[in-house]
Amino acid sequence: MSAQTQALARKVLSLCEARGIMLATAESCTGGMIASALTDIAGSSTVVDRGFVTYSNEAKQDMLGVKAETLDRFGAVSAETAREMAEGALAHSRAGIAISVTGIAGPGGGSADKPVGLVWFGLAQAGQPVHSEHCLFKDADRSEVRQAACGHALQMLETALSN
Repeated sequence: MSAQTQALARKVLSLCEARGIMLATAESCTGGMIASALTDIAGSSTVVDRGFVTYSNEAKQDMLGVKAETLDRFGAVSAETAREMAEGALAHSRAGIAISVTGIAGPGGGSADKPVGLVWFGLAQAGQPVHSEHCLFKDADRSEVRQAACGHALQMLETALSN
């Protein structure tokens, strides 16, 4: 984990603690990296409630309640799925904030519409509309896409918690 990622993770934990809220993650292409970055830090158990690694569509449905219709219509890598993943993580935890990540880390699996490096993020907070955004990490290998997605997710959490 880079020093920048570690610093962001520490800031997110500090902000959650200051606000008295728990955090949950719902990860697909990052495979638990966000939860790992947070739980690498001693004392994280005071704010990290749980992490869902939902790599398959079935896991997204079973563990997070992502609708089959959403996956059929928009695909696993979409704003709609990222939003439902974040909502599901919030609903299936004691967290007050949840982040989700779903993307194509490569090297295969991309298409003209959804190229390798495309990652969608969802952010859900109790009592607020779910936010989604995407990044295209171009010319990055699988490891770089996953690391960049982890960093971006932590930055989204830090921004949301700072407002």
